[in-house]
Amino acid sequence: MAKRKRKPADRRYKSPGTPPGSLIAEPGAPHPAIRVMSFGPDSFAEASVSKVEEIRSWIGRSPMIWIDVDGLGSANVIGEIGELFGIHLLALEDVLTPRQRAKVDVFPGHLFIVARMVTKNDEIQTEQVSIIVGADHVLTFQEYPGDSFDPVRERLRRKDERLLTAGSDYLAYSLMDAVVDGYYPVVEELGYLLDDLEDAIVDHPDQAQVGPLHRVKRDLVTMRRSIWPMREAVGSLARDTNPYIQPETRLYFRDVYDHVFQVTDIVETNRERATDLMDVYLSSISNRINDVMRVLTLWATIFIPLTFITSLYGMNFDPETSPWNMPELKARFGYPITLGVMALIAGTVLVFFFRKGWLGPPRSRRPDSTN
Repeated sequence: MAKRKRKPADRRYKSPGTPPGSLIAEPGAPHPAIRVMSFGPDSFAEASVSKVEEIRSWIGRSPMIWIDVDGLGSANVIGEIGELFGIHLLALEDVLTPRQRAKVDVFPGHLFIVARMVTKNDEIQTEQVSIIVGADHVLTFQEYPGDSFDPVRERLRRKDERLLTAGSDYLAYSLMDAVVDGYYPVVEELGYLLDDLEDAIVDHPDQAQVGPLHRVKRDLVTMRRSIWPMREAVGSLARDTNPYIQPETRLYFRDVYDHVFQVTDIVETNRERATDLMDVYLSSISNRINDVMRVLTLWATIFIPLTFITSLYGMNFDPETSPWNMPELKARFGYPITLGVMALIAGTVLVFFFRKGWLGPPRSRRPDSTN
């Protein structure tokens, strides 16, 4: 799948004060592609249609019909589908405004569900999926082609008895379950990336690891922003009573609710891991800098007295002018004596540093003996 351009989560394309229920398509959105699946206990058929009018011939052909729309680039097409099935204008407005949090709304004649679907290309991408559940139909609206619904379609094509005989609420459950299951491969991949980054940062921390770590953290934030609202939405489908979800189907939504919680826990755990890895990286870099500074400080400390001696005897005093003007400059063995003194000072400092544990492993202290 081609990489999509990243969009700001709060970007608006409607002017302030737009009347409620106004159907305005997002500029640049793909033109809708419509797929129809009609099925029942003894029948199944599917087709792609190019015009909304073609859907009329499918209505009533089988007990259940699923209309899947990929692309929200035409407000007229979405409006015609809404008029055909009696969808409330506020629901259609939310369909065409793909910045909604996951939620569940009950309208006269249908149930409106908003979910967030996730995909992973070069980076995490989320898109809004709107699911409208009626008595004998389910409508799904997506921002882009490509989704998590292929397992559901395959079950219908294989004439899965449970799907063919169940109502629209069970189909809606299957779609929501597919959306939530689509999170698992993504969070697992991010977990593997964190494992690799953890090994690399612990063994050999490097500036090149910061970029991938920041991308993983950004992806996890994107997933968190998508999955957290879905807990409340799916929880309401599992708990609340409404005329479009049968009591036995609510039991299946509880399973989806558990999956949402699992994904949420994994995302939160990985976010904490990413934050801890950044702390480990910064600590490793800080320790490396401290080691370098310690070595430089030790060498500077060793050479400070040696520099003092060489600078002292580098002064231009003439011992013949006065007996106080560095008479040792006339000493026969002055040069080797000076070198010996410098070597002795350097050796003494090194031994002192070693005994203090500043060079090599720290020296263990003997416990005080008691009489």
